[in-house]
Amino acid sequence: QVQLVESGGGLVQAGGSLRLSCAASGRTFRKYATSWFRQAPGKEREFVAAMSWSGSNRNYADSVKGRFTISRDNAATTVFLQMNSLKPEDTAVYYCATEGKVYGTGTTVRDSYDYWGQGTQVTVSS
Repeated sequence: QVQLVESGGGLVQAGGSLRLSCAASGRTFRKYATSWFRQAPGKEREFVAAMSWSGSNRNYADSVKGRFTISRDNAATTVFLQMNSLKPEDTAVYYCATEGKVYGTGTTVRDSYDYWGQGTQVTVSS
């Protein structure tokens, strides 16, 4: 059973930084694409960032490009989302997700991801 646990969320002022972590149990990320999505109150869950199984391909939403970076540790047990220059519109619950099939390319499509964490709240004050 694959389980994902996010951490690192919190309250930060606009312009600040946070690093989110997503730890996997039951499996590593080594052969699997992973991603981050977010959901603000009253809005649909939206794509933020994704990384292919090899780490060589990374996709970002236009709204976070140049500010956020997705990465993972060498053991491929934890995926990170470094968030810099945060804006109030980045406020949301952030979820990590990973695919069930191997060798994924890091798609932006939400339904491609089979396993999800419980989410971590990020609040950016103006």
